Amino acid sequence: MNFSTPVKASRLNLSSLLADFTPNTKTWSRIKAALSVHRKGLGNDVHSGVRILNADLSDAEKVYAECGQQRPLPWEECILPQRMKKCLKIGEGTFGEVFSTNNESGDTVALKIIPVEGSEKVNGEDQKTFGEILHEIIISKELSSLKEKQHNQTHGFIGLKDLHCVQGCYPADFLKAWDTFDQQKGSENDRPDFFENDQIFLILEFEFGGIDLENSNGTLASLAVAKSILYQVTAALAVAEQELHFEHRDLHWGNVLVKTTKQKTGSFLVNGTTHSLETRGVLVRIIDYSLSRLEIDDLTVSCDISNDEELFMGRGDYQFEIYRLMRQENGNNWAAYHPHTNVLWLHYLCSKLLSMKYRGSGGRTAKDVREELTGFYDNVLQYSSATEALQSCPMFQ
Repeated sequence: MNFSTPVKASRLNLSSLLADFTPNTKTWSRIKAALSVHRKGLGNDVHSGVRILNADLSDAEKVYAECGQQRPLPWEECILPQRMKKCLKIGEGTFGEVFSTNNESGDTVALKIIPVEGSEKVNGEDQKTFGEILHEIIISKELSSLKEKQHNQTHGFIGLKDLHCVQGCYPADFLKAWDTFDQQKGSENDRPDFFENDQIFLILEFEFGGIDLENSNGTLASLAVAKSILYQVTAALAVAEQELHFEHRDLHWGNVLVKTTKQKTGSFLVNGTTHSLETRGVLVRIIDYSLSRLEIDDLTVSCDISNDEELFMGRGDYQFEIYRLMRQENGNNWAAYHPHTNVLWLHYLCSKLLSMKYRGSGGRTAKDVREELTGFYDNVLQYSSATEALQSCPMFQ
């Protein structure tokens, strides 16, 4: 079966889905990726999941601790009733739902709600385990905190504002918002009214990141904006490489959010040196770390997808070829660090940006920028990492 757009991206129904949700299609099964945490220097002798972080705690207790809780709490203790009444459903995926609402400061936030550890299937799939969800929590926290680092700093990853672990049936206000979305957009998910009182959910509360790149097609002002987007993504990846030995591993155009800004310039730090770039009126936020890999101190956090053959069988879009190229480069060892995978995704994103439609009429400037982007596409694969691309690519100098 061929697809004109990436299966995963096409499954994202609305703009600001902040999710590692996988599509319910024949070419993309649920990624049955076990969280693997290895202590460096001990080789394959230690492969006991996240328990190595603290052998005395269960995965459930670790999740509660990350949420600052001792146990799951009722929904209304974590999401106050007045916040629930303002919620709007903005996206969905196989593993759950995404709603927007306001936080206590009045800012718009996105709530990613994922059922965990229950026996009921969700949209035909098993629910995530505490161990699987812990992988996302750890990486989301680490990347969000890069905006506060002193040596390698970026705002390019979606900001994680809060975490909650709740228990109980789906609240009526969320079901009402779900119904409105279904009536207006059409939902591919089961209405989440079947959960029992003992069902546990993880709620990740993110900043509102904007509209994903796929759904921005035809809305961005010009190719100059596309150049800024590529620059911002490259810079964010470079910072994360230097600080965390990070690989995203799934950076399709549904996982790059853009939102408008009045800021003329943005800044980032790489190895203690401050750099600035022109925003061209947009800010980028990278999302979805379900396949990502990073290192924290002497630990490697990664997803082992070595046996997920269906992931590597997709056809019809360059996205699917990237998965196979990554496997070719790392020899199917997903714990090892191969930053060139980030370059592969930059190559893919550049191809998408070149294929998109823009509101601008063109002209000499557009022609010049298109030549720059084409040059980037033709040459970027020679670089070993996003860091090297950032430092050496003529378009960023």
